[in-house]
Amino acid sequence: MTIHVSEEDPRLVVDNITYPGETGKVLAHLAKPKGDEKLPGVIIIHENRGLNPHTKEVARRMALEGFLAIAPNALSPMGGTPDDADDARSLMAELDGAETVSNFVAAAKYLKTHPQSTGKVGVTGFCWGGGITNQVAVNSRDVHAAVPFYGRQPAFEDVAKIKASLLIHYAGDDERINAGIPEFEAALKKADVEYEIYMYAGTRHAFFNDTGERYHEEASKLAWKRTIAFFNKNLKT
Repeated sequence: MTIHVSEEDPRLVVDNITYPGETGKVLAHLAKPKGDEKLPGVIIIHENRGLNPHTKEVARRMALEGFLAIAPNALSPMGGTPDDADDARSLMAELDGAETVSNFVAAAKYLKTHPQSTGKVGVTGFCWGGGITNQVAVNSRDVHAAVPFYGRQPAFEDVAKIKASLLIHYAGDDERINAGIPEFEAALKKADVEYEIYMYAGTRHAFFNDTGERYHEEASKLAWKRTIAFFNKNLKT
């Protein structure tokens, strides 16, 4: 079982904040270890149902690994994420794509310039958030490392803009997303982007989410272990 991290965990400082984005103030859940030590930052990007308790909890897990973590709310321009997941998904479909990416790029700038930041920033996201993770890597020079989980790939011609190192997770049974892998990998090689790809056999899209029916415990734990090792290597050294 995944060990969950509550908002009251005594090892952490947890807060709901705002930062300046393309559309105005962006709501975000922030978590960091207690103390004044400077830390690398990590952005956590939610699935297509908005910023829910699960994604906030992933940010707190990341904080316990020694990072300044924020989980922005893509639905900030609409007042935030509603409690009903179906309502949230409907609102997500109405978002302006370019503005949304810009709001997450602004999160990287926020973390890079945070008083408690070392200046190094990583980003990870899941499903819809995996696709946005790829877009942040394309559009931000502030990101050193990106870890998309089963995310939609960027356009072939945009891959050369990526300066971050990539660790890319895919589910074995995810035909729609996996169809884009060959072209993405070819573009990564052509652009000489540093990357690793892992395919998790016997898993479906959203296998990391331990609140969903597609959760795969073994794959989730392995992907998380690899993610933390990757961020430690690229953001803490």
